[in-house]
Amino acid sequence: MIIREYRPEDCKEIEKLFYDTVHTVNARDYTEAQLAVWATGTVDSEVWDRSFREHYTLVALDDKLIIGFGDIDKSGYLDRLYVHKDYQRKGVAAAICDRLEAVEAETIITHASITARPFFEKRGYTVVREQQVERQGVILKNYVMKKEKTAEAANRMNTWEQAQSSGPNDENNARKITKEHGK
Repeated sequence: MIIREYRPEDCKEIEKLFYDTVHTVNARDYTEAQLAVWATGTVDSEVWDRSFREHYTLVALDDKLIIGFGDIDKSGYLDRLYVHKDYQRKGVAAAICDRLEAVEAETIITHASITARPFFEKRGYTVVREQQVERQGVILKNYVMKKEKTAEAANRMNTWEQAQSSGPNDENNARKITKEHGK
């Protein structure tokens, strides 16, 4: 697995990954009607691309296939984190989060789905509040969650940067990172 910064040519593949992930992975926690309004199959590509470029956005790749992506803004708002349905529970989200959480914000905030809540709780996030979000007249439940930054996040980023220093495409680096983070 390689993690790199977002490029505009990634947007279409990310849009498909988003739709597929929501409609498969999140299907155990949300109804078909909820999934349909959450991921309609059409997004404004220009708006998403602009947002990805304005944020610190990372993509994870397996060979040339995008298997995950995430983005965070300068204030510490972790906006999106999605992993391909065939790469769940393989450390992809954790590897992306390790780097996203290294931004210079004291607190990281996210709006986590029912499905993602346990992942974020394991990473030290706490629920600030449950919320009901309305989309096209359909209510979806999610959670505003926060994580106070610690020296741990900075250490993870340093480990990542050291492993990357001999080359981002070196398979041994990916294995080293995976071993060090227990994935």
